[in-house]
Amino acid sequence: MRQNFTIAACIAICLPLAFTACNSSSSTNNQTADSTATTMKYGGYESQAAWGKHLVAIGGCNDCHTPKKMGPNGPEDDTALLLSGHPSQMPPPDVDRKMVEAKGLALTNTESAWMGPWGISFSANLTPDSTGLGTWTEEQWFTCVKQGKYMGLETSRPLMPPMPVTSTMSMTDDELRAIFAYLKTIKPIHNVVPAYMPPVTAMKK
Repeated sequence: MRQNFTIAACIAICLPLAFTACNSSSSTNNQTADSTATTMKYGGYESQAAWGKHLVAIGGCNDCHTPKKMGPNGPEDDTALLLSGHPSQMPPPDVDRKMVEAKGLALTNTESAWMGPWGISFSANLTPDSTGLGTWTEEQWFTCVKQGKYMGLETSRPLMPPMPVTSTMSMTDDELRAIFAYLKTIKPIHNVVPAYMPPVTAMKK
């Protein structure tokens, strides 16, 4: 009788523990599966913004949209001004514009302002400030980079060189959403980028 009681007691204790262990294992497996699915969804990164940060880095967005400072090996990104565009107080290259346009050259003295036959273009402020992308919708973002339209407005002028519009047009919707999500997380920097300047020949007409 005592032996039967001991066996029954053991079963009564062990079964709930086994059930709890199974539930715990199932929960862990589900969490792992969810994490893996999220990672797969975002190009191998843990979040949409993290994937966007990677795409911005490999896409060379900082090359033009982040102002430069002089480092030990030459110009380097000024991370304090990350993706804030051409500084409002900085002048464009001081050269003979007519000569540059006539010869079909492309010049820059800051890597954020460019002069060529198209005129003078200044890299945009991509930070979530009111002077950048602060009020932009995802729809505007898509119109800008998918259609190459300034300010993301269908009726506006086209984006100017050296913006690689042919490359951004080839990006997937998910990639562009990821970049936009990342840009919404960076430090807002108030910087009113100078307006595009048409070619000298066009201005004289």
